[in-house]
Amino acid sequence: MTRPRVALVIPTLDEEAAIGGVIAAVPPDAVDRIVVVDSSSSDRTVEHAKAAGAQVISLAQRGYGRACRVGAEAATDCDIVVFLDGDGSDCPELIPTLVAPLAERRYDFVIGSRARGTREPGSMTPHQLIAGRVLGAAMRLLYGVGYTDMGPFRAIRRDTLMRLRMREETYGWNLEMQMRAARAGLRILELPVAHRRRAGGRSKVSGNLRGTLKASWRILAVFLRIAAERTHDRRGGLPSAERPLR
Repeated sequence: MTRPRVALVIPTLDEEAAIGGVIAAVPPDAVDRIVVVDSSSSDRTVEHAKAAGAQVISLAQRGYGRACRVGAEAATDCDIVVFLDGDGSDCPELIPTLVAPLAERRYDFVIGSRARGTREPGSMTPHQLIAGRVLGAAMRLLYGVGYTDMGPFRAIRRDTLMRLRMREETYGWNLEMQMRAARAGLRILELPVAHRRRAGGRSKVSGNLRGTLKASWRILAVFLRIAAERTHDRRGGLPSAERPLR
């Protein structure tokens, strides 16, 4: 059986201190294409990413979800898309662990759980851990699928992702993917992954009170919007693009 082609998508914003090391840590035989999608960094992130051998797509508009979507859309020659952050907190050496269940076609979506894995002290705040558990419990009530985290490190078959019709362009991208995947009846696997403190810079979400509040409100809005779509599904059934893939 031919090995599926794998694309690694890394959204970035001012990650010059970490991005080169992140790309260098990717196992050489694990991915076929590395796509860094940069949201108008003011530092040398783009220069460092190119020097490390990545394809770089520069966006004029910022938005975590927008960057992830653009990267996935660009990987037209790949079968599987892996997402991870460019700040050095995720562990690229674990990419084969997330990809294997997809390559073997046992699962459609694999998500790395920082909550279940080994965490370096200070790598996650208590409210991040609590939010992951609370939203995971809420999704179990809605869809019968429980998560423990909304971490960025995840892998999904590209054609499956395209059929989920993702809309979120900011902080709620990860949550939207998990909700739509659960609602679509995808075969989902959550695996524990190690997590480290970021290698440099400041978190755009948990690095300050304003960022935390902004992200929290956006994530809540995404949850309510997608949960409300469930009412339509009950009346008319799942859209054809979201029918179970089992």
